[in-house]
Amino acid sequence: MSLRLFAALPVPAEIAVRLTGLQKGVTGARWRAASAMHITLRFFGEIDERLAEELDHELGRIACKPFELAIRGAGSFGRTEPHAIWLGIAPQPALDSLASACERAARRTGLSPEKRAFKPHVTLAYLGRTDLDRVQAFERRNALFQTPAWKADRFYLYSSWQRGRGADPYRIEAEYPLG
Repeated sequence: MSLRLFAALPVPAEIAVRLTGLQKGVTGARWRAASAMHITLRFFGEIDERLAEELDHELGRIACKPFELAIRGAGSFGRTEPHAIWLGIAPQPALDSLASACERAARRTGLSPEKRAFKPHVTLAYLGRTDLDRVQAFERRNALFQTPAWKADRFYLYSSWQRGRGADPYRIEAEYPLG
């Protein structure tokens, strides 16, 4: 059996609920549930159970102290044909270091290097046929949005599952305390 895995930091429930209040004004958006909001550190893809065990071991070796995070600003992926709306993360060197450590763990287990640069964000919606003007209006409306800081004191290895609408598509497979 194979698993579709990624490492991520959860968004605290009280912050995630606040983010759901921004989910409006974009036709064609498939808004994410509060319980599905996270900051992906590294997507690993479909891997078999043996490799997943090796990856778990390598992720467990990561040494990182807890750090503060805050959400700041909005944007989208896809330029003239956007496919996702996101909220950004205020610059945090410790977050970048943790993502790099997850990348090194992936490489030690034999996974291919990530081709995309790390861009910390929380995905608010995936987009279908969406009017570019509405996406740009969302970005302008939320350009100065920010949340209070919270302490990131652990990250998780999640599996991704395709389920029906409204179901949480992610399951925690392992927990890695920081500190």
